[in-house]
Amino acid sequence: MTLETIEFELWTLFEQSQQGDKQAYKQLLQRMSTLIRAYLRRRLTRQEADVEDLVQEVLLAVHTKRHTYDVSQPITAWMHAITRYKLIDFWRRAGRLSEHGLSDEGATALVGESSIEVFEARKDLEQVMSQLSQAQQQVITLVKLQGESVAYAAQHLGMTESAVKVHTHRGLRKLASLLGVKL
Repeated sequence: MTLETIEFELWTLFEQSQQGDKQAYKQLLQRMSTLIRAYLRRRLTRQEADVEDLVQEVLLAVHTKRHTYDVSQPITAWMHAITRYKLIDFWRRAGRLSEHGLSDEGATALVGESSIEVFEARKDLEQVMSQLSQAQQQVITLVKLQGESVAYAAQHLGMTESAVKVHTHRGLRKLASLLGVKL
């Protein structure tokens, strides 16, 4: 699924939910929770309980701040901005910022650039990934970008775990080659 497809799907569900469609709102929250969970899992490894708590915090913030969404901007950028702020708040509450000598600015740099820069980077990544085989795109998206397990990807795509690992390895090597990175 491309970023444009995700954007369109989320925006459509958001608009429908703003018109009172409860089923669209439920689907929107489910889709957002999957994206938020993957983002947080990459930053909070081995802290699944914290990830789930933060997913709920972000979804609550999305609900209470939905009036702040600017329809001229990507909805994923808005959602990721909320997620980043909640992650920084989590680190602040847990004492992890001062414990590691990080300021709020340092934490912001640690979790990523501005939402627009993230959106543009994802578009660039999609252009490069379009040069991979469909199987390589699917496994890299599931395992590396969404943070799913190899076992989940294998089951979801109807492959063996070994095939998922091979497609991931070959796809990453091809991406490195396309980007001029030596391994």
